[in-house]
Amino acid sequence: MPGEYVEEGVASWYGVPFNGRRTSNGEIYDMHQFTAAHRTLPFSAVVRVTNMRNGKQTEVRINDRGPFVADRVIDLSLSAAEAIEMVGTGTAPVRLEILSGPNPQVGFFGVQVGAFRNQENAERLKADLATRYSPVSIATYDSPSGTFYRVRVGRLPTETAAGQFAGQLRANEQLTITFVVRLDE
Repeated sequence: MPGEYVEEGVASWYGVPFNGRRTSNGEIYDMHQFTAAHRTLPFSAVVRVTNMRNGKQTEVRINDRGPFVADRVIDLSLSAAEAIEMVGTGTAPVRLEILSGPNPQVGFFGVQVGAFRNQENAERLKADLATRYSPVSIATYDSPSGTFYRVRVGRLPTETAAGQFAGQLRANEQLTITFVVRLDE
């Protein structure tokens, strides 16, 4: 599996106020462990993260979902960010390589089309999209600043198919912010 999956993009990091809160896989987040959040890699995947600015590397285990910022590919724990010297800048260009864990191609993928603080707004978008697409669901996320209701569309067998579907949703529904996400069981 090493070398089969490579992704490049921008990393960010997270610590307080997320420290001590539940991650997407159910663990309690510890910013001093070498863990990370990724939108589509399977939980328990171990990933080598290389800071493209300085060549420093670290290894992290995926245990959370995110980042849900358009230009970011991974959110690192504080300790992982310190290891590749990116805490001060907050972000860094990185290369990700899977070292071990579940096959990243196996699973189901959907498209996140909105995140709302108000549940009624999420329900309204879900009802509108459900007249044209199936399935449409709402995933709740308990953030430090309150609960978010994330609207997700589709259940596709590959990340590539979900990416193409995200493009269709942007074009057909004028949805400006879409993210491919792994649908965790």
